[in-house]
Amino acid sequence: MSTDHLSFPRQHARTQRFTLGAPRAFTVAPDGSRVAFLRSASGTERAQALWVLVLEGEPHERPVADPAALLAGAGEQLSAAERARRERSREGGAGIVGYAVDEAVGTAAFTLSGRLYVADLRAEGAAPAPVRQLDVPGPVIDPRPSPDGRYVAYTVRGALRVVAADGSGDRAVAEPEAESVTYGLAEFAAAEEMDRSRGFWWAPDSSALLVERADDAPVARWWIADPARPAAEPARVAYPSAGTPNAEVRLFAYPLDGTGRTEIDWDQGRYPYLARVGWDAHGPLLLVQSRDQRGQLYLAADPATGETRMVHADEDPRWLDLHAGAPARTPDGRLVRIADEGGARVLAVGDRPLTSDAFHVRGLLDVGADDLLVQVSAGPGAEEPETGEIHVLRVNELGTERLSTGAGVHGAVRGGPVTVLVSSTLERPGQRARVLREGDEVAVVASHAESPVIAPRPTLTRAGKSKIPAAVLLPSGYREGDGPLPVLLDPYGGPHGQRVLAAHNAYLTPQWFADQGFAVVVADGRGTPGSSPAWEKAIHHEFTATLDDQVEAVHALAEEFPLDLARVSIRGWSYGGYLAALAVLRRPDVFHAGIAGAPVTDWRLYDTHYTERYLGDPAEADGEVYARNSLVTDEGLSGAAGQHRPLMIVHGLADDNVVAAHTLRLSSALLAAGRPHEVLPLSGVTHMTPQEQVAENLLLLQVDFLKRSLGMA
Repeated sequence: MSTDHLSFPRQHARTQRFTLGAPRAFTVAPDGSRVAFLRSASGTERAQALWVLVLEGEPHERPVADPAALLAGAGEQLSAAERARRERSREGGAGIVGYAVDEAVGTAAFTLSGRLYVADLRAEGAAPAPVRQLDVPGPVIDPRPSPDGRYVAYTVRGALRVVAADGSGDRAVAEPEAESVTYGLAEFAAAEEMDRSRGFWWAPDSSALLVERADDAPVARWWIADPARPAAEPARVAYPSAGTPNAEVRLFAYPLDGTGRTEIDWDQGRYPYLARVGWDAHGPLLLVQSRDQRGQLYLAADPATGETRMVHADEDPRWLDLHAGAPARTPDGRLVRIADEGGARVLAVGDRPLTSDAFHVRGLLDVGADDLLVQVSAGPGAEEPETGEIHVLRVNELGTERLSTGAGVHGAVRGGPVTVLVSSTLERPGQRARVLREGDEVAVVASHAESPVIAPRPTLTRAGKSKIPAAVLLPSGYREGDGPLPVLLDPYGGPHGQRVLAAHNAYLTPQWFADQGFAVVVADGRGTPGSSPAWEKAIHHEFTATLDDQVEAVHALAEEFPLDLARVSIRGWSYGGYLAALAVLRRPDVFHAGIAGAPVTDWRLYDTHYTERYLGDPAEADGEVYARNSLVTDEGLSGAAGQHRPLMIVHGLADDNVVAAHTLRLSSALLAAGRPHEVLPLSGVTHMTPQEQVAENLLLLQVDFLKRSLGMA
């Protein structure tokens, strides 16, 4: 499809930020014979299909499951539970959005329209490969084959069931005792904030399952209505806001032979959060956290008796972060964890750190027989800052070896001798997925993603005395001597949201804004990930420090770049929306206009696991902490300066993460204070904005508002 006639906003929306058509969700067979992955047919096709890259003989791709064929052209129907699950994972695609495999990566299970499908990933000579729909109750969520491939476990209406891979013997393993109970599903706090989307785990020998039981009866009920459809009944959701009860979570071992269940026992009163669960050859391994997240235990469990044994304990005066892939165990049973020690985030095996402060470990990618793969960025002791770079590192007892080459953002998936190295760079759009066998490239997984109609030209730098990672983008036609430009800060600026990356696509939208006549600044101040534990934890009880760093960055960069400090604006979404509104209200001396998308305005209305990690329990914290860090309190605006600045607030009315009450309360407080502002309500839109027309017009309306507010129109 030609994109020459498309504007960037339309192309950006139509391609879902250029993610459609790109391969993702790689799984490598342990014998290195094949790689399974998802990919849609083009850069504008939302429906993902399941593919296999066959590495035996001449490498070639083979389609496994095409959603259009399986549904015979019918539209996809999603249950409310599946829509909620996709919202938690920020999944905006369609078709086969996820799959699970057995240990040999020979059998895959997935859902379409709530139906359960099983596919043979080994089959050759058929296109597509044999796919069977199993006749089971629906709508099915999260099917997972047993390690030996003989069974598939899945959840339906809060129950966990198991069926043979040939479709026979379907039966319930655990059924809810009440409407508030679910088996096999992650509760809201785990799915939204702990990056744990699973609620059941197979034993390595396929003989039993660990199953989460979640009861959200104690959780407060909120109602989310669609004002555009007054006849529609509001959605009733269980939302654990800061300081209120969470769901009650328990864990049970269920043998497949039906001999009963055994509850896994730990001190749930002191460690209520079930953060991580795994089951390897050495037995179940749990990571549980205290409610304040300052303490956590690594526990080995006995599935026969339910007893647990502490393997390791961590404590931190501020909080303990959770990390992708960790904890795990080496083949000989030593604990693998990511820990903050000596001012650095390190990889530790047993009691021994294997990385130094030259690296900031971000996640554990794979545990091999002789080494480990981790994802890292430059740490506080690095010789070079490597701004925005993320690399793949091979680690063992003898030292470290970088597997990724060149400045960029790199990740990896490994199975046996084969590694899929996925890389993004500043020089080329999208990602490139290279398949390596023992270090040598044997294939490249094709991408059908569209090439953007614009090419960003970011300058990556460090700003101010704090050396804040930053990127600056000027209009494509800008020439030295054209004079200073109105400024647009475009941050996320908070936890988990690194924006300054050595990757082309990270700067497409900032470059488009720059081409509308702005100097765009993207700055990752304190609280953002990727530098050091101290950098991330400097915002403890003080989100306002993130605003201080945006101010420092723009003032410092004005000494090097053509920034007109008399015309400074800021935009952001979610935490970035909070930061934009905070900037306009608290520092009108610096910021002259702001756009706040889906902002948290009262931190008492955001969820427990996130908010209490940074601000503490509202009942125990200093009463000023929540008021100081919120934009509004019960008394009105909090800490707002006297000067007024234009503010546009955008919010999806169907948002069940940052509910629309945040924007409505802020708007009411602004009105009461006599402060003009604009509110853009988005009917039917959640915390994501995947709808093409909505996403496109949001960009256009933001530019119009900024130009009007800064006197550029």
